[in-house]
Amino acid sequence: MTSSAVAPGQPGKFELRQGVEFVQHDGISLAGDMYIPPGDGPFPAVIAIHGGGWQVGGPFAYAHWGPWLAARGYVVFAVTYRLSAPGRKTFPEALHDVRAALQFARGRAADFKIDPERIALMGDSAGGHLASLTALAGDHPHFAGAYPHDPYATLSTRVKAVVPIYGVFDLLAQWQHDIEVRTRDMITEKLMGFAAIDDKRAYFDASPLAWISGRNNATAFLVVWGTRDDTVDYRNQSEVFLRALKQAGHFARPVVLEGAPHFWVVDPLDEAGSHNGFLAPRLLRFLQLRL
Repeated sequence: MTSSAVAPGQPGKFELRQGVEFVQHDGISLAGDMYIPPGDGPFPAVIAIHGGGWQVGGPFAYAHWGPWLAARGYVVFAVTYRLSAPGRKTFPEALHDVRAALQFARGRAADFKIDPERIALMGDSAGGHLASLTALAGDHPHFAGAYPHDPYATLSTRVKAVVPIYGVFDLLAQWQHDIEVRTRDMITEKLMGFAAIDDKRAYFDASPLAWISGRNNATAFLVVWGTRDDTVDYRNQSEVFLRALKQAGHFARPVVLEGAPHFWVVDPLDEAGSHNGFLAPRLLRFLQLRL
């Protein structure tokens, strides 16, 4: 399917391939939507990972970003992962799904005009957690090798850049925040399948913050958050994460949106006062510099 519905002021066409299956895990088919620029390529690529508390959402979350970035020369692969539900935890399963999406994009790069050496991860909220953890720890034996029969299981999950937007980087801190603010929706317990008080080490290992190291600091980060976020506390998530990245020697920059709440990545970029509109030129500069 080909569409010309590109951002205002930026006419052009892009190819949209919907429902591209990238893996089957435990009998579940996982798919995403691919936005491909015109031309021969190869193009840098952005794997986009939706938020939703690890329990709702889908590739449609990037229905505005996909065309906008494709019009500017980036392949966007907006993907999903297994979601938590009553009685069903999804960690580390969700991470394995995101790893497989990245490996698929790298392994099938020629089919989608992707430069396999120029791939970034982008994710909001829960997607920011999964994007960051994949980039920092995806190749570590703690996570790698869970699905050795995946078609591209041997390929690396290293990326050049990551854009986490109002992400969760410390699961224990989020669990404590949920107890105080979100008692009806303990999203970290749903993800992990148990309370942090019962196994803090597992929460630590599932946190991107735990995997930051000066020995593995080649990936650049653009860390984005809003100052009116009542779902994820940016002070003990994004700010702490950014500081740790810098201490370890990563190229890491913030984009702070004054007054921005949670859950705005799905909004159009061209609306007056759009938070996405504020982020867009800063994101583009970051990708041009680091990808």
